Amino acid sequence: MNIISNLIEAHIFREQNGQLEFLLLKRSPEQYYPNLWQMVSGKIKENETAFNAALREIKEETSLIPEKFWVAPTVNSFYAPDKDYICLLPVFAAKVKYDCEVKISKEHTEYKWLSAEEAKNLLAWDGQRKSVDVIVDYVLNRNSFLNFIEINL
Repeated sequence: MNIISNLIEAHIFREQNGQLEFLLLKRSPEQYYPNLWQMVSGKIKENETAFNAALREIKEETSLIPEKFWVAPTVNSFYAPDKDYICLLPVFAAKVKYDCEVKISKEHTEYKWLSAEEAKNLLAWDGQRKSVDVIVDYVLNRNSFLNFIEINL
């Protein structure tokens, strides 16, 4: 069994009046995991850093440009039985303007802005739900124990 890291996870959120809303995208029926609600995800290209892959995927899947962007202090993982590997995914958080215009790609059929609790109810994997909690804790509670690394854009 191998351990690989060739995918990213990027949670896009906006803030107004001390409340966060997370952007979730519904995968198209032609995609792997059809009709699943998720945050932005995607593959890291050869010679591409994980954070650049996340920024590229955000733009490709939503047409959004973050105003702030962080490496979240968590890593998600899954096991792929068909190829017998464990994949580790770095997690990113991207804050966008509240009045931004989302334009989804063909990979998705619709999108929703949701509260953290609503988003967690739609996310399929526990690690994704935990990422939402970590982001909320850092942004709203200013939890100094969490080491979010901001990437200057």
